[in-house]
Formats: sequence, structure tokens, C-alpha cells
Amino acid sequence: MAEFDDTEFSQGELELEDRASLRRVAGLSTELDDVTEVEYRKLRLERVVLVGVWTEGTAAQSEASLEELARLAETAGSQVLDGLVQRRSRPDSATYIGSGKVRELADVVNATGADTVICDGELSPGQLRQLEAKVKVKVIDRTALILDIFAQHARSREGKAQVELAQLQYLIPRLRGWGESLSRQAGGRAGGANGGVGLRGPGETKLETDRRRINKRVAKLRREIASMDIIRETKRGRRVANEVPSVAIVGYTNAGKSSLLNAITGAGVLVEDALFATLDPTTRRSVTPDGNAYTLTDTVGFVRHLPHQLVDAFRSTLDEAADADLLLHVVDGSAPAPEEQVRAVRDVLGDIGRRRSEPLPPELIVINKADTADELTLARLRHLLPDAIVVSARQGTGVQALIEELAARLPRPEVIVDVLVPYDRGELVARAHADGEVLAEEHTPEGTRLRARVHPDLAAALQAYVTDGSAI
Repeated sequence: MAEFDDTEFSQGELELEDRASLRRVAGLSTELDDVTEVEYRKLRLERVVLVGVWTEGTAAQSEASLEELARLAETAGSQVLDGLVQRRSRPDSATYIGSGKVRELADVVNATGADTVICDGELSPGQLRQLEAKVKVKVIDRTALILDIFAQHARSREGKAQVELAQLQYLIPRLRGWGESLSRQAGGRAGGANGGVGLRGPGETKLETDRRRINKRVAKLRREIASMDIIRETKRGRRVANEVPSVAIVGYTNAGKSSLLNAITGAGVLVEDALFATLDPTTRRSVTPDGNAYTLTDTVGFVRHLPHQLVDAFRSTLDEAADADLLLHVVDGSAPAPEEQVRAVRDVLGDIGRRRSEPLPPELIVINKADTADELTLARLRHLLPDAIVVSARQGTGVQALIEELAARLPRPEVIVDVLVPYDRGELVARAHADGEVLAEEHTPEGTRLRARVHPDLAAALQAYVTDGSAI
């Protein structure tokens, strides 16, 4: 009789196994056909050459940006063959890197056998066309690459809709056709006074038809996401009504946010050493050491130059962070330049705050991956971020200290009550323990004498049992 493996896997482990089983294979076609049937969206992402423009900062910062682009390309399933950096005051308006560097890039592409060039920036439609015409292979930019990664990793219905919306918003100004040969219908009216053979216009071209179809799809996606927002707002409103404090985990991509969520709550969400492993927010309930409940939400990671289409499409997800009572800002202590990652995350959060015209929640910095970080880097971060807590989510080092600091920073119930609750109203005592902070408790023949810090709604329910000489 066959033996069955009864090993239990967490949801995160199952997702990781599923993702690993769908890797792109070098040498095989991985064209991504878009529903619009437009030639441009057929991306080949197997053998790539990277190119960047160094306009500001140091040479090390420019190289770090290109290294991050290489990690993004590898996350998308590419094999990075080479990388070039051009020093310019600003990108060339025609070809992004200038005519001289274009010839060098074409030579590198021919020598390596690359099928794609990835540029470390967002290119205009004109720059894409000019660069492709000169290097003779497909050219994509950083934004298209990030959108492709998001499309691969989105799991939920909401996540997939948000990514598709961002992709279509990016695609609309970059649609390409082949001129009037793709006309779908004749313009003018046959035999009319203003038209005739040789005088009628081409009518609606294939390009215009695609643009109209995409705009209709964008409108439909916006309606679907708006309906999903209602569900999210309902859940969030229920937590607010129950006065449950919320903590949002934010940070640079691959900083270890999901690992930290697992370490604190045992959530078992997907953990992978890859950029943008988490796209769908995960909320888990936890309890502080003194018994107060709160929620912890893992959000999508940020990156330098995060495409504005994604910020717009993931608005509801990012609002989870803006509506929290506390931001847990996770920093990768083992990264080459963690200070720049902190700056990039704060830039995105600042954009969200300005859009909402509301102040952001207070921030608690957590320096993660202390087990692999350089001691000199940790010392520098401790100096720059004196209130930060250093942890290793993988090994559990410092996690208990973080939980205690979380408990100290969470909002506390603001109303102190001194009541004598009859034994037949034990549910009120239970609510005081679950949602409030019990300062003193005594069981008497008449009932439970309770002194507690509670929220206003529970204080109102306890009003009838206030003891003499005390006030709510």
C-alpha cells in the first residue's frame, strides 16, 4: 500500500512552489501577446543588455541603479548579458543615450546575441522607436519591466485588475501601427459631395481601433476596482468601528516585510528572495504582550522611480498604509545603499500623503537582515536612524523587542472607567479585556469591580454601572 506524505505546507510555501514551477526557459519564445493585437507589446525577455544614463549623483549610485535593474530583469526571467552607462547632463531627446553610445550599444547587442535592450528609465514613444530602429532589437524601459514583473506575480482578482490597468495606461501613448494600410473602414460617404474615389480619407485605422478598445477596457477596470474598493473600505470600517489599532508594514522591495509579518504573527505568507514577491496585501490579527489586539498589514514593496501608473492603480492598496495608526518601515540592512532605499520609500509615502491632503501616520523604522548586514553599515544606520530597532526576521533576533515597542506606540483607549458590573453582564467585562486595558479587577458578591481604560463606545455601555464617586 502506498504511503502518503502528510507534510503540511503553508500558503506561502505552496505559492512559492507554484511560482518556481513556471520559470521562463532560455532559448524558448516567451512573447507576451497583448489583447490589443498591437505588435509593440510582444516582449522578449530572455537575453538582455542593460543601458543607463548617469545624470546626477556619484558613479557608485549609477552603478547601483544598474545593478538593481539587473535584479529586476532576472526577476522577470531574463539572462543579463552586459550593461552600459552613459554620462550625460540629461537623456538624449531622440535616442536616450546619444548617437555615439547607440553605435556602441548596437555592437554589444550583435556581439552578445541579445534579443532585448532594457533602459534604466521611462522612455518616450519617440525614443523607443528611434532606439529600436538603430539597434535592430526590441527595446523596453524600466517601467515596462516592472509592469511585467507585477503581471507575473499578481495572484488575487484585485491585484490582476490593478496591474492590467497600469499596463494599459502605459500602453496607450505607445501604440504603434503601420499607417493607412491598417484602415478598417472608408471615410466619408460613397458618392457624397465631399468624397469620391481617391478623395476619401482612410477612416478609422487599426491604431485608432485599438486605442478605443483599450480606453473601453480601462473604464471597465476602473469600475471593477472601485467596486473592490467598497469591499476593502467595508472591512477597514469594521476594524475602525471595533477600535482595533492597525499597523502597516512598508518598505523597499525585498527588504523582508513578509518575513517580519511571519515572525510577528506566524502568518505563513509567501517569502521569496526576489523583487516584488508580494503584491496582494495580507492582513493578520495579533495581540500585544499586555493583551491588546491589533492588525498588521503587509503591503506592496516600493522601488526607485516606481511607475506612476502603478501608484495610481494600486491606490486602494497604498491607502491601507495611509489609514494605519502606525507605519512599520522595514529597511534592508544588508543592501548596498539602505539610506537611498529609505529616501525612495519616504518619497512615495509623501506623494500619497499629498494626494490625500492628510498627514501620514507615525513611523517606526526597523532595520532588518541584521544577520547578513555589514557591521559598519549597521553602525551608520544606527547613527542616521537613532530610534530604529535592529532585527533579523529570519533568525528571530530583536523581534520580541520590536513587539514590545509596537505595543508602546499603538494608540491606547482614552477613557478610564471605574465600574461595578453585575455577573449577568459578563460580556461587558470580556469586551473590556479584549478591546481595552484592564487596570484593576476584583470579584465581589455584587459583581465584578473593574477599573479599565476603554474606548468611548464601551464607556457608554458601562455608564449605568459607574460606582459612586467616579465619572466616565
